[in-house]
Amino acid sequence: MAESLFYFDPNYKSKLLEEFGFKEQEDEILVNQWGKTGFPDPIKTYHLMWEVYDLSLEEPYFWILDDMKTKYPILEKLEDSFAAAENSAFFGVTQQRLGAQQDKVSQFLATVGKMIKELFQMVRELRIIDERLTYYGEVKAQLDKDLKSRGKSAEITLKGMFIDLVQGGGKSAASVYGMARELEFITLPDLFFDAPPFRNADELEAHVKSLEEDFNTNVLRVLQRHIRQYMEWKKRTHQEHRNRRGFMLQYLLQHFEIVQMYINWIKPYLRNVAKLTMKSKNMSSPDIVSAFEGSMLDVEILGRKRVEVGESGANGCCLATFRYRTRPELKVVQEGYQRGPVHIGKFEFFLRVYKWKDEEVEQYKRLKEKESLILMGEVSSSVQKAMEALGEKLNEYLAEARGQKEGKPVEEKDEKPKKSVMERMLGDFYNPNKKKKSSKKVAVAATAKMNSELKGLGDYTKAMTWLTYKNFKKAHRMIQW
Repeated sequence: MAESLFYFDPNYKSKLLEEFGFKEQEDEILVNQWGKTGFPDPIKTYHLMWEVYDLSLEEPYFWILDDMKTKYPILEKLEDSFAAAENSAFFGVTQQRLGAQQDKVSQFLATVGKMIKELFQMVRELRIIDERLTYYGEVKAQLDKDLKSRGKSAEITLKGMFIDLVQGGGKSAASVYGMARELEFITLPDLFFDAPPFRNADELEAHVKSLEEDFNTNVLRVLQRHIRQYMEWKKRTHQEHRNRRGFMLQYLLQHFEIVQMYINWIKPYLRNVAKLTMKSKNMSSPDIVSAFEGSMLDVEILGRKRVEVGESGANGCCLATFRYRTRPELKVVQEGYQRGPVHIGKFEFFLRVYKWKDEEVEQYKRLKEKESLILMGEVSSSVQKAMEALGEKLNEYLAEARGQKEGKPVEEKDEKPKKSVMERMLGDFYNPNKKKKSSKKVAVAATAKMNSELKGLGDYTKAMTWLTYKNFKKAHRMIQW
């Protein structure tokens, strides 16, 4: 017998199981009526419902948990969720705790959001500095050439910045453009921009002397003053930009690590919020009535015994699913303690037996994670999206700040593979098919060993699960047949 149809959405669970490559279990839900259970198809299923008034339901859960610990080396909790009626006292206590956790999360997220906004500004400033340094680098590369063959494009760009930022552009009468307009030094801008990059003042003076035959002395004197001033500005600002870039890289790294620290602080609160959040699937169940003191709890535990087979492993798995429909009573257990709920009502559990490879175990874990995110409501991922919006440039700057260098590109391999020693010795008589057959035999042997281990673990898990089921009924004075 499987869970009631009220407990799950068959279409949703079926799509999720199909997405992760599991065949869904079908079982009898009503008399002579079969339906899907929302779980992978097991080897064997054991089901028990128990409802006793005035019984603390923690006891049967821990009885089964302790029994599984003696049979399975690996125990993992895959789900732990609850829901409570809106007018119940349990709901009020839970919401108070949830509100305190949410307040902490909102404070940290506000701080993180502000710091991420500053990260955008830092990355933008570094990009501007890199752009400027590109021009400086191109100008420096031209200085190794002869004076007449040096390129002028980067030099012209820097001269334009010098006039706009330092001299005040055309509005200033002392600038190159201002003197051409106000004092009629019409040829000054052309001479200023046509001058090639100079390594030192001696090259500048030699260049100015070569122009004395064609241009007025006063114009050349003013030209020499402007170019000399520009050369000193270029030298100083180049060093300043390099120092500024090094400082900004370290500041960016420090800022980023602080953001990471805040995110690490947020994670425990986010986990608490997810656990304290009511499970929406159970809140819409008819077993929950807002006027009643009622709650529903879901717990799922995976116990497994693993055997290594080659690079992978075989697992005998027992999936224990617990479902509670309870009436919580708030009681003080000891003096000085806060009130806590004692759950009284219906207890239901399923024990499902599986034989899974390591890959199938990981697939099922991912399935449960995705299901929890959908059913609980995914916590805001704005922080992660904002970090991704900064792009690869942020990662490049962080790697450079940490002193990391990008790996060398992989060398292209020759299209023709190198011949082995046997192939060079035997030539055309060499036949590698035997080697391929042997590798196929190894693969077949590994598959056979995996199947053998899975069968043995499946039989072991089925026997241990039956003992857990049988001994639980005996320990709690239930009928055996």
